Amino acid sequence: MIRKYIQKHLCIISYPQLVIFTQITFRHYWKNMDYSTLHPPASVRGMTTLDRNAFHKIISIPKLIVTDRNSQKVIPLIKKLLLKMDRLKPVRPLIKEEGFKEILLHPGPVTGWESLPKELDQVGVVKTDFEFGDLELSYENWRADEILKCVLPEDDEGLTSYSRVGHIVHINLRDHLQPYKALIGDVLKDKVPGCRTVVNKASTIDNVYRNFPIELICGEEDYQVEVKENGVSFEFDFSKVYWNPRLATEHERIVKILQPNDVLYDVFAGVGPFSVPAAKKRCTVLANDLNPESYKWLEHNAKKNKCSGSITTFNKDGREFILKEVRDDLIRRLNEDSPNYKIHLTMNLPALAVEFLDAYRGLIDPKEVDFDKTDLNYPLVHVYSFAKGENTQEIVQKLVEDNLGLPLKDNLQSISFVRNVAPNKDMYRVAFYLTKEILTTSKSKASKRRPSEGEVVEGVSSPKIPCS
Repeated sequence: MIRKYIQKHLCIISYPQLVIFTQITFRHYWKNMDYSTLHPPASVRGMTTLDRNAFHKIISIPKLIVTDRNSQKVIPLIKKLLLKMDRLKPVRPLIKEEGFKEILLHPGPVTGWESLPKELDQVGVVKTDFEFGDLELSYENWRADEILKCVLPEDDEGLTSYSRVGHIVHINLRDHLQPYKALIGDVLKDKVPGCRTVVNKASTIDNVYRNFPIELICGEEDYQVEVKENGVSFEFDFSKVYWNPRLATEHERIVKILQPNDVLYDVFAGVGPFSVPAAKKRCTVLANDLNPESYKWLEHNAKKNKCSGSITTFNKDGREFILKEVRDDLIRRLNEDSPNYKIHLTMNLPALAVEFLDAYRGLIDPKEVDFDKTDLNYPLVHVYSFAKGENTQEIVQKLVEDNLGLPLKDNLQSISFVRNVAPNKDMYRVAFYLTKEILTTSKSKASKRRPSEGEVVEGVSSPKIPCS
């Protein structure tokens, strides 16, 4: 109950492959870093090369000394007052006297015998069983966030989070943290289970294939990873494709909407976070990505998850994919009588996807489909976009409408917040149905041709900050 309350009111975020350092340890109510006694030594502040021996420290903490037999009765009464630190057993045999245990208590809530529950006397524990004693702490006893908080500059923003992608830990260092990158890499490699490689995002994404240059901070120069997202396994080369573990929940949300036999057109498929789970769910999938590496791993992941029979893959520009493959398949399906499935279209390239919406304008000649039928199976488009400033939901709707060239009315299903990307910059999913008007009428400004995925516009290669 306390966990749910804190998660709700403090907005704690936790993903399997994303760690945010502000998480609270829920094993008890007491956060160790609120008590200076439990901090690493003050002398480590400003360290740029990791010296693990410098973290040695001896502190005085409250203890209970009880018999082995009695410890089973005592522990339930003081469970929330135990000292919890990494690689530290709060209940352990007393070395100097056989048959006894020492119970290490948290120095925050326990300042003396009076701090302990009165019920202890009912199980034979008395004041003389309580004492303060020395405890030796070392580098092994602190978590990565605790170490970095005490090492990095106190007045500047520290490293607040990192992403875990297989055996790779991915960080995004601000300029003021660059002198500490070797230390940060060593700490994360030590402290994150299974981590063999730590990399830094070297610059913004500004190339055609939606991957960013990475800098090896420490560990093995091995970028081929295997990850599991929502029960589906993916393999890829992290240095050559784009993968964002922060979007696992969004991927799952869309896949849950899909039902067996539904159809999915995935315009910017990446390595398959939408397409592969949809195919495993027995949907028919047409998946496309411009990046040859993404295309390679998309096919690999379909085979790996034994669903390649349900996916047809393409290595094309997204606009070409819409104008050819989506168009041809959609015409065939719109001409079917009483279809028992739904059609979905995902466009997860939020920096640029709205620029492709005009491709649906006049996509189909009215003579190719009987639009007078009452059971036409119009696709539901899920287009992702960034929006900056205030009232970002209104901004993102206007972006979609401006690029589509038509207002969203009854065909608008939802505008959903996905995540905050940066201060005053949010990511949204706009879901709307294609209509007869969209599919059969050209955009009035069609002469202003929209760019393709890799085209340079005003000297900038698009997209700049994609997300898949």
